[in-house]
Amino acid sequence: MGTFATAVQNRLCDTFAERCVGYEWETERRIAGTPVDIAGRRSTEWVLVELEWRRADPADNTAKLFRHLAEGALDGGNASDTSDTPNVDRVTVFQIFTDYYDLASGGVSAKRENAEFVGRVASDALDRFTYTPVEFDLDPPKRGGERPDEWRTVADATARTIAARL
Repeated sequence: MGTFATAVQNRLCDTFAERCVGYEWETERRIAGTPVDIAGRRSTEWVLVELEWRRADPADNTAKLFRHLAEGALDGGNASDTSDTPNVDRVTVFQIFTDYYDLASGGVSAKRENAEFVGRVASDALDRFTYTPVEFDLDPPKRGGERPDEWRTVADATARTIAARL
């Protein structure tokens, strides 16, 4: 991720830490070697947040994450190490999509639709997992572009939306 996306990631994590104090929050949590943008843990419950900024294939994040979770690789080990997963009661996944995935003609891109489809199917297939797509109402600039003035307001609103669902 670029510096702007990292700033948004850190602001989201900080806001979660302020609003959801029962969780331990961190950025770049590794699950079977795959970094998750933001993770929160409370006892036997995990919250995983993926920020889709300008990714060419956001379904890949969703598919990898759910594959690792289905294989029991929740606590940073490899996929065959399930020693930490018997005590995990719930995993909640939020996938945040920027306006980059919106179509000018209305609706969202097939890339986003595919990611959401994978998330819904995985959530239906795995009892302890839930998936929720979330809007981030900002079109991120291309690398090196100017940060929109309202980015903090949008990040805070997005974090409040997620915190309210926990």
